[in-house]
Parts: sequence; structure tokens; C-alpha cells
Amino acid sequence: MSTKKLLDGKVFVITGAGRGIGRATAMMLAEHGAKVVVNDIGGAADGSGNSQGPADEVVAEIRNAGGEAVSSYASVTEWEGGQQIIQTAIDSFGRIDGVINNAGNLRDCIFHKMTEADFDSVLAVHLKGSFNVSRAAAPHFREQGSGTFVNMTSTSGLIGNFGQANYAAAKLGIVGLSKSMALDMQRFGVTSNCIAPFAWSRLIGTIPADTEEEKARVARIQQMTPDKIATLAVTLCSDDAKHVTGQIFGVRNNEIFLFSQPRPIRSAHTAEGWTPETVLSRVIPAFEQDFFALERSGDVFSWDPF
Repeated sequence: MSTKKLLDGKVFVITGAGRGIGRATAMMLAEHGAKVVVNDIGGAADGSGNSQGPADEVVAEIRNAGGEAVSSYASVTEWEGGQQIIQTAIDSFGRIDGVINNAGNLRDCIFHKMTEADFDSVLAVHLKGSFNVSRAAAPHFREQGSGTFVNMTSTSGLIGNFGQANYAAAKLGIVGLSKSMALDMQRFGVTSNCIAPFAWSRLIGTIPADTEEEKARVARIQQMTPDKIATLAVTLCSDDAKHVTGQIFGVRNNEIFLFSQPRPIRSAHTAEGWTPETVLSRVIPAFEQDFFALERSGDVFSWDPF
């Protein structure tokens, strides 16, 4: 007697699924009964180059384990690519139930040296890519009255990090995009959430490890395997999580976080209207005790992962 699996009969697209978090999530989706479109251009960490190998290898692993999967090599950076990725799901499996926007690249550089190409490339993959694939799926979700978006953000955008203006802008942009999709698509039974992952992957594999402190930091990060992220992503794709939408989660090894979202915390008003002088003399002094420090992700998450 077979037991019904959590995602039986559902079809999911996951971008950047050839390695790391994407691969782990694709494997876990299939393990729980989903049919999976494994999208990956097979590029380098900076987004250059392409190869069909990474996507095909994941598809082969899923099929060898008894699951159903097909490859997609289209680029998320193009509108047509997003359409092709979703159409692959429709052509192969007859429907689309969810999109996990995981494709990414890195071009880290201190801000005053960052080039336009560095900035545009990262926004094109992360932010525009999330829009392209999600927008292609949205009409299908609307028609069937259901659907799930899971979007990968980062504490680099939520909190901050050195040398990642492009990445931070893209990842915080994804938060706004995800919230807008949640609001606009709620009437059609569609959910949209974000995950900020802490996990060892090739995109952070270039972290320096020259000193003992740096080596210890890398060792801690290596504990945080991609399957930890996959577990939450798969959970958010299930029917039992239909009431969860518009949220920002984080996963750090065995810890799961719910992040706050921007809301007013202090106010000041005057019947006479403000001048620069009165703002300086009254508003700034009243607010500054609640100003946020220029912290990085590592300053906020300063304890060892559980």
C-alpha cells in the first residue's frame, strides 16, 4: 500500500538547480512526489559561460531515484527565457504548480570600483530573472486558482555586507517583488514567500581562508548544507502551507528565522511644519537613539550555527 507524498501530482520549476541549494531543493521536491523542471545554464559563479551538464546530472539523479524531471537550459535573464522555462513544465507535465527562484551569480566589488556591467549582470539574474520566470507562471496560476512562489533573498540585502552593492540591491529588490506578487495574486489562491539562506555553496566558496579566524569561519559555514534550505522550500510548496504568504524566512543550519519587515518605529510632528533647522534640533536628536548601526550579516548572526 503506497503512502501519498506531500507534493504528489504537483509540478515545480526551480532555477539555478544544477548545483548547491537548487540541486538539493530539486532532489527533495522529487523525493516528496513532485515533477521537476531543473533549470540551469551551467555557468560559472559570475554568470559567464554555459553547459548542459549540471542540469542533466540532476535530472539523471532524480530519474535514477524513481522520480520525474526534465532539464531546461534557458536563461532567466531574458523574457523569452522565462516563458520557455514555464512552457517546458507545461509541455512535459501538463501544468505548473510552483516556481522556486534560486538562480544567481556574484560579482563582488567595493562600491567605488563596481562597474556598470557588474551591477547589471547581478540584477539581471537575481531580480529580473525572478520577475521573468514568475511572470511567465502567473497566468497559469491565475487560471487554475493556485500556485506557489518561493524566492531566494539574502541577509546581504536584509542587513548588509561589504562589497555587494549589486547583490544586496537585487536581493532586497526580490523582497519587494515577492511581497507585491503575494498581494496581487492572493485573490487567485497564490502564495509568495522569501527565504534568506545560510549555506555553503560555490557562490561563497571564494571566501578568504588565510588566517585561523577565517578558516574557522569557513568551517562553520560548511556545516550549513543546502538540504537545510531545501526542507523549508519544500514545506512552503505544500498545500498545508497555503496560508503562509508575504513572509521572509531565514535558514541557518538547524535554525529557522522569521524576519521583521519595515514599519515605522518613531514619529515626530509639528503643527507649524518642519524646517531644516527644527528637524536638526528636534527630530534627529529624538530619533537617533533608535538609528540602526552599520552592521553586516555576520555582526547580527554572531553566534555559531546550531
